[in-house]
Amino acid sequence: MSNDSVYIFGGDAPHDDPRQKDKKIAGGKGANLAEMASIGLPVPPGFTVTTEECVRYLKEGADFSAALRQDVASALEHIERTVGKSFGSNDDPLLVSVRSGAAVSMPGMMDTVLNLGLNDETVQGLAKVSGDPRFAWDSYRRFIQMYSDVVLGVDHGLFEEALEIAKEDKGFLSDTEMESEDWEGIVAQYKAICEQETGNAFPQDVQAQLWGAIAAVFDSWDADRAKIYRRLNDIPSDMGTAVNVQAMVFGNMGDTSATGVAFTRDPSTGEKAFYGEWLVNAQGEDVVAGIRTPQYLTRKAREDAGAKPASMEEAMPDAFAELAQTFDLLERHYRDMQDIEFTVQQGKLWMLQTRNGKRTAKAALKMAVDMVGEGLIDEKTAILRVDPMALDQLLHPTLDPDARRDVLTRGLPASPGAAAGRIVLDADTAEQHAQRGENVILVRLETSPEDIHGMHAAKGILTARGGMTSHAAVVARGMGRPCVSGASELSIDMKARTLRIGTRELAEGDMLTLDGGNGQVMAGDVPTVEPELAGDFATLMEWADRHRRMKVRTNAETPEDCRMARQFGAEGIGLCRTEHMFFDAGRISAVRQMILAEDEAGRRKALAKLLPEQRKDFHEIFEVMAGLPCTIRLLDPPLHEFLPTAEDDFAELADATGFGIDHLRRRAADLHEFNPMLGHRGCRLGITYPEIYEMQARALFEAVCDVAASSDQVPLPEIMIPLVGTRRELAILRETVERVAAEVFAEKGREVEYLIGTMIELPRACLMADEIAKDALFFSFGTNDLTQTTLGVSRDDAARFLGPYVEQGIYDRDPFVSLDIDGVGQLVRIAAERGRATRPDIKLGICGEHGGDPASIAFCNEIGLDYVSASPYRVPIARLAAAQASLR
Repeated sequence: MSNDSVYIFGGDAPHDDPRQKDKKIAGGKGANLAEMASIGLPVPPGFTVTTEECVRYLKEGADFSAALRQDVASALEHIERTVGKSFGSNDDPLLVSVRSGAAVSMPGMMDTVLNLGLNDETVQGLAKVSGDPRFAWDSYRRFIQMYSDVVLGVDHGLFEEALEIAKEDKGFLSDTEMESEDWEGIVAQYKAICEQETGNAFPQDVQAQLWGAIAAVFDSWDADRAKIYRRLNDIPSDMGTAVNVQAMVFGNMGDTSATGVAFTRDPSTGEKAFYGEWLVNAQGEDVVAGIRTPQYLTRKAREDAGAKPASMEEAMPDAFAELAQTFDLLERHYRDMQDIEFTVQQGKLWMLQTRNGKRTAKAALKMAVDMVGEGLIDEKTAILRVDPMALDQLLHPTLDPDARRDVLTRGLPASPGAAAGRIVLDADTAEQHAQRGENVILVRLETSPEDIHGMHAAKGILTARGGMTSHAAVVARGMGRPCVSGASELSIDMKARTLRIGTRELAEGDMLTLDGGNGQVMAGDVPTVEPELAGDFATLMEWADRHRRMKVRTNAETPEDCRMARQFGAEGIGLCRTEHMFFDAGRISAVRQMILAEDEAGRRKALAKLLPEQRKDFHEIFEVMAGLPCTIRLLDPPLHEFLPTAEDDFAELADATGFGIDHLRRRAADLHEFNPMLGHRGCRLGITYPEIYEMQARALFEAVCDVAASSDQVPLPEIMIPLVGTRRELAILRETVERVAAEVFAEKGREVEYLIGTMIELPRACLMADEIAKDALFFSFGTNDLTQTTLGVSRDDAARFLGPYVEQGIYDRDPFVSLDIDGVGQLVRIAAERGRATRPDIKLGICGEHGGDPASIAFCNEIGLDYVSASPYRVPIARLAAAQASLR
């Protein structure tokens, strides 16, 4: 049976409907279950309720149609026929799992219910048919806790507390010591807790249980943690999640049963080696929740870690051999590293899930390059496979290997990278401190999906519990956060807000350093070193450069930034903000003298002091960028940004100028603007005070002539006039720059090529681009200000309210982070088209922060811009994103 809302899989079910394997409809989990079943892998039979039903359910008041109920009933009959059991039977009951499955993997963000179908009567049937009452009552207690938490909203901590007390009373250290009678007593306690917390007895109707679980999975799509995860990972909010209902297979049926999570390659390093964890006599939640310490999957991994408990390879060689064959089959089939969940029930292997595995940036690069070498994928696929933003993990410093380390303990290296910050003990505190610009390390016993906002805010994550596939590990790897998990010596006192590691006690706020590559936890702040960008990184970048159309430049105004950008592959400067040079401590006094001067003569006197310094700046930059285009923006910000505010600054300025402090204060007040970002700035300064732009143009041309005299590699200066709104503004200032260039060339006896253009950052400039292009040889889109002026939103104040705007879908993303293509993007498109209509060979680029955002880069490629410009550390991201845009 299959139709538009429910699809069956496993057993004798057909798997030829393309909708069933479409992740947008069946979700990633459902599509992959159908795919695995179709290629003959041992998949427990089940059915998938589509994402479309989730969207309808959430839109139409959380109700299920009669048609859907009938479809689910028919699909349930398929499971019953296949396994020979009946749902709700008191003799041989069918139990099912109910799991979410969005189109895009969101590990740990949404809800799951296992062992559904148990009640006070079916548990007796399960005990009888299995011959193992302990297993039956253990399964029942798990179901009550999970269902009460996920569906009924009862705090899971109440159940854990009751279990811990019961174990303490009996002197037990682990759950496996509990006998059948013990679990039966726990079940009674759990039902009492549920009734006390909800006011109703735990539901005994298995049909009500099923629909309650389906509703809970649908509802979890709109849970806070899921919304945060989607916002952080740019996942659309209107996709919905599918629901997958499967016959239960049990890893907790004794020592011949087990459960595990595995990757076909190491998700941290990319090494081609089976990687994962397993637990004997357990269910899947035991592994991912970190409730029990898992064991290693392979003998080599166990020996490398110096661990004693047997690996699966050693303890269950037949099941492991079958699992290894399945790994190879799945990787060849999907042509990518797979993240797999499996269960062994009394010696028989069952596959519960496969999906393309989350991985670190380092691992993504290695896998992509290795798989090309293995013939699994081609070069283009490798380029498209690596998330450009994931490269950010590789482009920042790591711990200095020679630095002294005060190592407190060592846990599992769950997510590579290094981070230092102040200790915080809960997610809310982490977020609050991060918003104040502080670096923090989130320290928890174990993380849960509710911690997602704090994990994102933190620079690194440390947990006392959990393995390499725990929630903390998987989410941290996906976020690119260093993580050390399973640091068993760590204990936390939340009341005192302290933590203890061995004999050392630390308080919230103390500095801590993590090395996610080796699991070390260190006191204090350990120094770092710059990354080496070779090997797989260099190979992928070479491939990307081969396939991209757009050039990639950098936003830089110091020689150090320029050198770093060239190391990262920048092909020129797309934005050099000259005002940054004016803020230097040795120059700010002269700048203020110039601003506060009452006439042109006073301004020129101050500018004469700045000329040699500005020339030196340009000379150093041009030497580093020899042979490449360099877009130099003339002074742009409002003058008030340079003015003194402190009393000592006014006193120093009075000494330098000979003016009294009161006179200087009055002059500063005269220059005050109510809305300076829309006031006397940009080209308006050049129009009213042409001597400012004359000085900058002279410094620039003198510098480039001097570099040309001593080098065969001459940079191409592109002089950019900012904030132009009319052709006449640009024409006046172009004439000024050309006049100064002619003067300098005559003095130096040398001419160099240069271009004059403008920064397009006003809506009027976009609409008048055909006229402005008559005097511009290039347009550089300043999308920071263009976004600000188009949306009427101050980028400095937007953070206060843009979060709720994104959460409510008013904007898909923060428009200052990713270009508002529907609004601002259309103005860019118009300007590009109109500029080319006037000047077909006009050079077009983008230099706002959007130049380092992959989605914005894709749009720039679509409309035919010649280059994007990004901050130095984002140049590789832009190179890869530009290649992906060309290939797509």
